[in-house]
Amino acid sequence: MRTEVIKVDPNNLNFEAIEKAARFIREGKLVAIPTETVYGVAADYNNRQALARLYELKGRPKDKPFTVAVATKDSLEIVALDVPVVAYKFADKFWPGPLTVVLKSANHAIGDEQRNTTIGLRVPKHNVALHILEMAMADVALPSANPSQALPARSAQEVLRYFDGTIDLVIDSGPSLLGVESSVVDLTKTPFVILREGALSKELLEKAAQTKRVLFICTGNSCRSVMAQGLLSKVLREKNRVDVEVLSAGVGAFNGLAPTSETLALLSREGVNLSAYRSQRVNRIMLKSSDLILVMDAMQQARVVELAPNVEKRVYLLKEFARLSLDNVNIPDPIGQGMDYYEKTFFTIKEAIEKIVTLL
Repeated sequence: MRTEVIKVDPNNLNFEAIEKAARFIREGKLVAIPTETVYGVAADYNNRQALARLYELKGRPKDKPFTVAVATKDSLEIVALDVPVVAYKFADKFWPGPLTVVLKSANHAIGDEQRNTTIGLRVPKHNVALHILEMAMADVALPSANPSQALPARSAQEVLRYFDGTIDLVIDSGPSLLGVESSVVDLTKTPFVILREGALSKELLEKAAQTKRVLFICTGNSCRSVMAQGLLSKVLREKNRVDVEVLSAGVGAFNGLAPTSETLALLSREGVNLSAYRSQRVNRIMLKSSDLILVMDAMQQARVVELAPNVEKRVYLLKEFARLSLDNVNIPDPIGQGMDYYEKTFFTIKEAIEKIVTLL
């Protein structure tokens, strides 16, 4: 009996086919699905029979666990324990994408052969794969679609050459974009160990791990935090500091809004163009991936600690960290005010930025 094949255009999704693939996974069947790297064979990670069948299919030693594919970065904190800062940096920078991180496992999978203390995680950068993973509503084992020691399948046709008649379904979304397996990094060791240098180079991974992250936070991410991001980025460029990454976000921001015209005008006077910047709401991964979090007022500081209590020692009021006059540690929000008010806010932030550069 031949394996069923369904074509799914990643740019024009067939949700009936995606739901069928997800249902097959929930039922303990084996489904080959596309990712941006290579094709993988998906199985319910907590189904003993499905895993046993996957091990047999792959010819894989039973003491070698499978990577688990998840649909969102937030799953990092659900399936792993003692997640280090570098894991959040990698997740925020490379997920969705071709990176598998090995972490301490929070939930050991069913079966003695899978009672490992570590787990490999990845969020694939493929529209079809992400929708299937989301609809499956299960932890999904997703090794590459090939027998052990054979080259990974980069298309549905290559999957069928290996497994026609031995798996239940293939979702055909055309050739894999990259055609190279994900890089694998063991983050349970310090310093981390690159187990496989795949789509992401050793140099790129090491640079991301060593780069300091500074995150500015205000309320709407349309004025104060954008000013701070633009000014600090400019000073760092002038000093040829490539070891610091600068971000901004808002605790109450709506995603995708442009900075205020006043903010853009003031930054333009300094030779900074952030007209393409769009606001984003702060999230836990963003907070936990940052080495230094600078907020504009005490309300935002409290909200950050509420969202991610373990970053409390990394979050400061901008004026306090810069050791400016502490008669008022808050930097007032200029939104809705005139240009004079914006200018006062801008120059307060500029003074703070000039001082904190020496501390980074």
